[in-house]
This record gives sequence, C-alpha cells and structure tokens, in this order.
Amino acid sequence: MTQRTIATFMLALGLATLAGCASPTVITLNDGREIQAVDSPKFDKDSGFYEFEQLDGKQTRINKDQVRTVKEL
Repeated sequence: MTQRTIATFMLALGLATLAGCASPTVITLNDGREIQAVDSPKFDKDSGFYEFEQLDGKQTRINKDQVRTVKEL
C-alpha cells in the first residue's frame, strides 16, 4: 500500500510540474482578432511564420506580417 501511495504522489507532482511550464499566450492580429495559444509561439525565420498550438489542440501557423502583438497571460 505504501508503494502505491508514493507512486501516486510522484505522478501528481510530475503533472503539476508540467502544467507549470506552459504559459498561455494571446496573439493579436492586425485585423483585431485575438487567438489564444497554449504556450508562446515559435517563430520560424526561414518561412516567416509563427507556429503554435491553440487551446483546442489545433496546430496553427500565422504569417508574421499579420501579427500585431504576442502577449503572455
């Protein structure tokens, strides 16, 4: 019984640590729309696009010319 309790505690601690790593971000476009991302978007210099995951899990790419601001919540 003790091993099961320790394993459960370690699992909960690991999940809490991973949840603390993500910082939600709001991306505001030039046309005024706002898109919420799970984490900060990655910028690909070669293609000129921001790549990120939306809250619903959808992977998205947006051209840097369409982005007005990127702000962490």
